[in-house]
Amino acid sequence: MILKRNSPKGSHLHDAETTAKRLGVFRAREFVAAGYSREYLRRLVARKRVQQIGRGLYASAAFEGNEHRTLVEAAKRVPVGVVCLVSALRFHGIGTQSPAKVWLALPRGTNYPRVRDLPLRFCKFSRATYALGVEEHSLPGGIVRVYSPAKTVADCFKFRNKFGLDVALEALRETWRGRRATMDELNRFARACRVTNVMRPYLESLT
Repeated sequence: MILKRNSPKGSHLHDAETTAKRLGVFRAREFVAAGYSREYLRRLVARKRVQQIGRGLYASAAFEGNEHRTLVEAAKRVPVGVVCLVSALRFHGIGTQSPAKVWLALPRGTNYPRVRDLPLRFCKFSRATYALGVEEHSLPGGIVRVYSPAKTVADCFKFRNKFGLDVALEALRETWRGRRATMDELNRFARACRVTNVMRPYLESLT
């Protein structure tokens, strides 16, 4: 990789700004990997063309993102996290939940990340269930990993004591009515999350 000159001037700085706009939300190392030194990044921050939104995390001043911007920032700060539970429902447009914080799943055995400047909540999953049903969505600013609707329904039943059975039932009904998952998928994730007995009567009522 050939880095641009360390003395940002004219068109070189403009090119660096264009790259920042393309990246949207990015880490310093991503900016460097795109071919620019950290001096370019410092100059763009000084000129308010780029904003530092967290430790080592930046966003182009022109980047407006959308309602999922916090998800993109969370994905950059906690790469191992997967959007789960009520946050995944919100992402998929299922149910009426509007969580104030982003819920992220972590594999059991990992440490909780220290992120103080983003509204995050964490929930640890077994390594087997953590890896199941993960979808990757390309959003403005980056890739976000989110559990599928069927996996999210099973997770909501698994954690019904945290959010309430009514949340899980609403998610199940809307997922089924909206054809967001098949019965085979719902049963498969129910087995994986060990909530088959809990979900069975509600699944049977759908058919």
